[in-house]
Amino acid sequence: MSVTDSTIAKTHSKTDIPLVQRKVSFDYSQTPLHWIPDDPYSSHFISVIHTILPAGEFFFCRLYNKALPYIEDEQLREDVKGFIKQEAMHARAHSAGLAEYLEAHGLDTEAFVKKVEWIFEQPLSDTPFGRKLPKSLEKRWLVLRLGLIAAIEHFTCVLGKYALENENWDLKDADETVLDILRWHAAEEIEHRNVAFDVYKYMGGNYVGRAPQMALIFTGLMGLWTMGASHLMKQDPVIKKRKSRLISRSFWSEWSQKAKKGSLPSFSWLAVQSARYLSPNYNPATEADTQQALDYLAQSPAAQRAEAFA
Repeated sequence: MSVTDSTIAKTHSKTDIPLVQRKVSFDYSQTPLHWIPDDPYSSHFISVIHTILPAGEFFFCRLYNKALPYIEDEQLREDVKGFIKQEAMHARAHSAGLAEYLEAHGLDTEAFVKKVEWIFEQPLSDTPFGRKLPKSLEKRWLVLRLGLIAAIEHFTCVLGKYALENENWDLKDADETVLDILRWHAAEEIEHRNVAFDVYKYMGGNYVGRAPQMALIFTGLMGLWTMGASHLMKQDPVIKKRKSRLISRSFWSEWSQKAKKGSLPSFSWLAVQSARYLSPNYNPATEADTQQALDYLAQSPAAQRAEAFA
């Protein structure tokens, strides 16, 4: 075995390509509010990600910068650095979608975004609810939060695969700019799908912690996703109020109907995907195909523009 082979064998990294930041930009000036024609419900249900993702992804960047000093595995360190750069770009891209798309169409997102930011600035901060932790608990708190991110990254991976493979949006003539930001992001989530789980295990995370972490993440994500979607729908006069109220039966039945038509992932599908993370043999590498991601990035308008001007 060569020195290079020996080094590779000892690394905790399962990422199979270098992770690079693509400095993309998107032009929403011609994008309609209902980017899936004649389907305001599904359009808002997916557009709400612009209000949720930036705060979370900037939080990821801060947390992994705190984890870096603990990581001595050089390849895993490089993975983490690439992960941070990609997540920072995702946050910036969706922040632009928030300001240049949703707010440009007259939707008020400030109150909901503040609720999302509160989660990362208070209960999940280094000093939860303003209380400084004892030095002996700082690493444990870091590892616990890294476990939460690993659970989230499982979701972003399987949702990324869903976005890349969902031809129904194309058949419905969905807006090309929105499809590109969704699929560019999806492809990069698949590219770095191993990093969060690799780091969690490297830092001492174990199987026992995975079930409560995923339970918290599944509940939290579904809550934010549906509350945010309802918040956008209630501001859109095209959608009847009975369909936009989160507590109404029509909101949930509409979700089920749209999922059957291929416009949205169903609640049951999301629940099944979350359960996959609980397998003792869980391996993010088998959850998606890197080549599928690279194939899309090779044709993504935004990714190709970024490469041309790099």
